Amino acid sequence: MDVGIATLTLVMLVVIALVFDFMNGFHDSANSIATIVSTGVLKPYQAVLWAAFFNFVAITLFELKVAATVGKGIVSPDIVDNYVIFGALIGAIAWDAITWYGGIPSSSSHALIGGMLGATIAKAGTGPLLAPGIIKTSTFIVISPLLGMLLAGLLTVAVSWIFRRRTQRVTDRWFRRLQLLSSALYSIGHGSNDAQKTMGIIWLLLISAGLTTTAHLPFWVVISCYVAIALGTLFGGWRIVKTMGQRITKLKPVGGFAAETGGAISLFLASSFGIPVSTTHTITGAIIGVGSTRRVRAVRWGVAGNVVIAWILTIPASALIAAGAWWVGQRLF
Repeated sequence: MDVGIATLTLVMLVVIALVFDFMNGFHDSANSIATIVSTGVLKPYQAVLWAAFFNFVAITLFELKVAATVGKGIVSPDIVDNYVIFGALIGAIAWDAITWYGGIPSSSSHALIGGMLGATIAKAGTGPLLAPGIIKTSTFIVISPLLGMLLAGLLTVAVSWIFRRRTQRVTDRWFRRLQLLSSALYSIGHGSNDAQKTMGIIWLLLISAGLTTTAHLPFWVVISCYVAIALGTLFGGWRIVKTMGQRITKLKPVGGFAAETGGAISLFLASSFGIPVSTTHTITGAIIGVGSTRRVRAVRWGVAGNVVIAWILTIPASALIAAGAWWVGQRLF
């Protein structure tokens, strides 16, 4: 391939990766702001500014372990080329667009993982897939929402007991303030995990082009990915906010605080261990945990069930789209 064309292709793929990162922030902004908007603590435009700022703050707090898992731990870097990256990104972006349009809080993270698997299998079969990274990621599809549910439920019970002698008005006033802290923490957790997944994809692309090594992730990649996800959050995927904030269960400031804090702790743990988890799954599990502490019927299980179906479909659907995109890319470029 001509050097000029190769460079242009590389730049185009980096741009597409950053578009996915923007879509990730756009699609998942509901995760960060739904609880704080639905409880009335912040107006929507205030909430997205708040969340976008703390998405970017994550750059100062976490090592790039998630990026390393995505870049080197899901598929063998040796098999990756421009067509595989193109297929993976198109698969993830397309599934994000479909679920955003339907107002379904699916996982951008698992759409990207599915895209990588689909494009890789289309090119070379299952041989280049790396079982340890795939098993770790797949296991946390189940663990992350359950952990969020457990932590948020325990926090709700603890807060209810501590504030049992306080009036509802006093309790709400306290937790309207505390929700600013909990939503900031959750947004940091979102930035720490989700921005790094796109870094991993760009890292993989640069390795395949011979422009960097598996030991070095260029700093411009780190900065650009955090900026892209923060900008995506700033614009906000409003179709999903209602599903997350009110349709699964009705939230008050105490519940919003518990859901955000439980979700944030889960994301901090995952990012610290380099596990790419779904922020959507985590906060949805936390919201269900809050609702179920009141009574089982406080959770709209039909809505929750539809969300779970979308989770199940995400990896195979994005993988199928990615395989098709890989095939198309082979013939267009």
